[in-house]
Amino acid sequence: MADQVPHSRPDFSETDVLSSAQSIEFEPLGPDILVNQIKEVADKLVTDQTTRGDLKVILRALKELRYAFKVFKPFRLIRKVTMFGSARTPPDRRIYKMGEEFGRKMAASGWMVVTGGGGGIMEAGHAGAGRKMSFGLNIMLPFEQDANPVIAQDEKLINFKYFFTRKLLFVKEVHAIVLFPGGFGTLDEGFETLTLVQTGKRDLMPIVCVDEPGGMYWSKWQDFIREQLLDRKLISPADMSLFRCFDSVEGAVAEVLRFYSVYHSMRFVRRKLVIRLNRDPGDELLARLNAEFRDIIESGQIVRSGALPLESDDPHLAEMPRLVFQFNRKDIGRLRQMVDVINSAGPPPLGKGG
Repeated sequence: MADQVPHSRPDFSETDVLSSAQSIEFEPLGPDILVNQIKEVADKLVTDQTTRGDLKVILRALKELRYAFKVFKPFRLIRKVTMFGSARTPPDRRIYKMGEEFGRKMAASGWMVVTGGGGGIMEAGHAGAGRKMSFGLNIMLPFEQDANPVIAQDEKLINFKYFFTRKLLFVKEVHAIVLFPGGFGTLDEGFETLTLVQTGKRDLMPIVCVDEPGGMYWSKWQDFIREQLLDRKLISPADMSLFRCFDSVEGAVAEVLRFYSVYHSMRFVRRKLVIRLNRDPGDELLARLNAEFRDIIESGQIVRSGALPLESDDPHLAEMPRLVFQFNRKDIGRLRQMVDVINSAGPPPLGKGG
């Protein structure tokens, strides 16, 4: 049961288009209706007299997403981790070796490794995971971004013209994000992931930063976050729970696996948050959650539940125990802290973290 994962879902739900004051009840739209709506939008491009340049952007983006979804579809029930890091990291660097070790350990745990498909840390992750357990999301640039030899010519290598379509796949199709030291792109991808999780546009997942022992890359980054964001009250204290930093591969791997030790996945069903679990929560844990996280419960209590009727499109998860409650949808950092408490009821994690 623990290796069953939910189908990938968009970053937003159908209820996001409704006002919070509304309580319209409806069934999810079927594929035929959605495809017809896509066609209707395409027809409106003609009446809007959309420019040729804009049409080319829309067409290329649609083609890239359609093909990428097709490639990922057979692997949707396998856990995946995205590795970000510099394409310029040479193989003789210690951090490169750590990236390779991380990829190897995650593949050994049954996880696939998704990278940008290039050199440096991306190649290290693929070299560790091996071709079979690797995905490459390559961006076409005039420099520095040829596919690495591990993933080159593989059916799981996807080439993108646009960063925005590529970045969607990095976050949508995976269950963890791990960042190694890198340049503008690494920091951009890290902050974007944090933003999507913090605002509830992406389900909770572990966001892990890895450096070599004694390295200052992420410690200096954390200092900036605390001094310039937290101390200025630009983020909340609980937002600091959305990521973890480690100076060992063992700690990073343990953090990713720990996150899914008891917690399995989450889904909003109308106004209720459904948290699926790998094991039934005991009475003591349920009481603790209701007492400790009262501040994020909009009304009522956290209760046990079986699968809700509107979860019928995830039949492989039907037998999993669930916790259901009316989440306030804003305190995502606190929700992450609640997941940590839920996971504390599981077996002790492997390795050590910082």
